[in-house]
Amino acid sequence: MSPHRIDDRAPVFVISVAAELSGMHPQTLRQYDRIGLVSPRRTAGRGRRYSARDIAQLREVQRLSQDEGINLAGIKRILALQDEVSALNEQLETVKAALQEMVARPGSRVFSADRSGRVTPLRRGERPQRSDGGALVLWRPERRR
Repeated sequence: MSPHRIDDRAPVFVISVAAELSGMHPQTLRQYDRIGLVSPRRTAGRGRRYSARDIAQLREVQRLSQDEGINLAGIKRILALQDEVSALNEQLETVKAALQEMVARPGSRVFSADRSGRVTPLRRGERPQRSDGGALVLWRPERRR
């Protein structure tokens, strides 16, 4: 991460500022927190602190509700699925990077990957540890003609 990059997950906005930035009433933000739609971080004194990502999510909730007519339960499910897709994309990028690193090393074409995305190189004839009951997949890169 660049030293000058701002973390969009940093909890920096108090509820009044978050409400103004999202175009909502502070009571609406409290209600969304109670139902688990957008949950800000808490300070030691239990005050809510919203991140830039939370503000963007609040704006998305408002758009889905007003423009698309989706109820709050549907919006909560949509946001959960979007978070899941983001996490899976991050995991995929990690696996791709590890795979590229292994393929670049000579003799490192056999590996195992577990459900969490951890990639482990294997020596010829070595069997992977499969404690989670996951599947074993044989990967063969395309041969260049």
